[in-house]
Amino acid sequence: MAIWGVILICAIANGAARTSLISPRFGEQIGHVISTLILCVVIFLVTSATIRWIKPEIMTNAILIGILWILMTVAFEFLAGHYLFGTSWEKIIADYNIARGRIWILVLVATLISPILAANKLLKCRPTTG
Repeated sequence: MAIWGVILICAIANGAARTSLISPRFGEQIGHVISTLILCVVIFLVTSATIRWIKPEIMTNAILIGILWILMTVAFEFLAGHYLFGTSWEKIIADYNIARGRIWILVLVATLISPILAANKLLKCRPTTG
């Protein structure tokens, strides 16, 4: 959970950079895409840098970490996004509309697979059945 907190801080900083620097220069849609891709890279970097500390002993643990992080991310996005930051439900849900060029779902994919890839690469975890 501590590493997810670091990722959360990075995500908030990324959102601030998108709002103040990226979107004003490139437009809202391109800003969204750039910001999303940056956040995906940051998630992979933070996870890779901390996987030895997390220390999943088997691949199943890495998978469970990814699932936990997704659940926490979606809960934060919907609950804090709406109740703390005042974002409308419609705007939050709109970020999941791939047909409109909203690629936020990539952040969730990165959140899920980053502990799996990092554990596989850095720790050479045993398979889930071992």
